[in-house]
Amino acid sequence: MKTWLITGASSGLGLGMTTKLLERGDRVVACGRRMAPFDALARTAGDRLRCARFDITDTAALRGEVDAAFAAFGRIDTVVSNAGYGLFGAAEEVTDDQIGRQVATNLVASIQLVRAVLPHLRTQGGGRILQVSSEGGQVAYPNFSLYHATKWGIEGFLEAVAQEVAPFGIDVVIAEPGPTATGFADGLDHAAPLGVYDPTPAGDVRRALSSGGFEIRGDAERTVDAMIQVADSARPRRRIALGSTAFEHIHRALTDRLEDLVQQKSLTFSADRA
Repeated sequence: MKTWLITGASSGLGLGMTTKLLERGDRVVACGRRMAPFDALARTAGDRLRCARFDITDTAALRGEVDAAFAAFGRIDTVVSNAGYGLFGAAEEVTDDQIGRQVATNLVASIQLVRAVLPHLRTQGGGRILQVSSEGGQVAYPNFSLYHATKWGIEGFLEAVAQEVAPFGIDVVIAEPGPTATGFADGLDHAAPLGVYDPTPAGDVRRALSSGGFEIRGDAERTVDAMIQVADSARPRRRIALGSTAFEHIHRALTDRLEDLVQQKSLTFSADRA
């Protein structure tokens, strides 16, 4: 039996993961702003489910709940940083308040969760952090600039952290699902559109999203199964792309960047000291 702590556990991939883990007999600390989704699970899971209700952007509350969870269960094997949402709008369209909420939720809160659990994972001799990012941590769509900023940011943060904590037996896994049927689109924070962007790629993406033309190949249940499989493995990969869309888009982006880097080699080397 393993013990997991999952943020954003009251919906989407987080709820799916919580449900599957409890069904197989594991223990879960389910963190979220709404407790109603856990009512049915609590009736069957009993003391294997610990529910923690708090705002993920409240760092003091987050630290308190993390400390309480480790105290209650003694050991937590895997911490799943899943809480987040998307801000939809061109960079010029989004408001300062929307930017602040997006960064506070997706980036700062994820950073603070990692900082809160690391002392406990070190003390217990190791553990695993699974960050639910997105293909949007490697590629970018118009109208998601702030969302991408948070996902590219948390991936960079964890690349460094992984090197810092490896000597303590702590692994870091970054999951990068492509568009998946989780209700993500329903939870988007929409900026007020500016007409000037209608004939641009930003307008194209807006129309595709509103018309249902934005293709979603990813299956939520299979995505959860894949993440659990990787989290259970003895030697997990640092990054896992999930879904054919994620593979295709990330492969294309990395190939293009590598080709561009190689083509500028002479210019790049010219910046070295003589």
